[in-house]
Amino acid sequence: MSKTLSGKTAFVTGGSRGIGAAIVHRLAKEGARVAFTYAASADKATALAEEIGATGGAALPIEADSGHPDALQAAIRRAAERFGGIDILVNNAGILIRGMVDDYALSDFDRMLAVNIRGVFVAVQAALPHMSRGGRIITTGSVAADRAGFAGASVYSMTKAALAALTRGLARDLGPRGITVNIVEPGPTETDMNIREYHDMLKPLMAVGRMGKDTEIASLVAYLAGPETDFITGAALTIDGGYLA
Repeated sequence: MSKTLSGKTAFVTGGSRGIGAAIVHRLAKEGARVAFTYAASADKATALAEEIGATGGAALPIEADSGHPDALQAAIRRAAERFGGIDILVNNAGILIRGMVDDYALSDFDRMLAVNIRGVFVAVQAALPHMSRGGRIITTGSVAADRAGFAGASVYSMTKAALAALTRGLARDLGPRGITVNIVEPGPTETDMNIREYHDMLKPLMAVGRMGKDTEIASLVAYLAGPETDFITGAALTIDGGYLA
């Protein structure tokens, strides 16, 4: 079978674990050279790159916190220099700091905005000089943009709603340059961000009766990164097992 992303270079933020690691795996499986960032999971990042390399793929782990613009910009420059440009940018890095509005710390508020929103904007700005016509920008959002679902998620929901709005604006900015911009909005998914004690509470809310899998999210990202999606841009694609239905 032909690989849909052969000859392409992808840059994935937050790619060492969870949905990010599944995305790195899938893009590499489709033939892309993949650079990805990690903030704290050095062992997992190294193991992932070695696993991809053992199957004939190319993966470059780079330590960079998406909340630190200089580090993120330097990581993107390094990847572009290593692989000769960037065709696909996947903004996957994100954090969730729960808390009620009464006593939510401003430092946590600022950290959420820095990683979940500003980090995406910085990555897009840094990648664009290395991206040509046919480029793809894909962001991992959340159905929390449309439904908070539980108390203590107001700031997280705000950041994800902001990303959906940013996606629409970027699609307008970059459409004339042949670059598409889309956001994938997963519902409850089995990752380390979703505390296991919430699984039993969430499953009855799913039309399919189960949590999502990180590989399922990665498959949608890989499709959007592929050659058949030139006419999809500015879209928020829900992948939630019917959570919002």
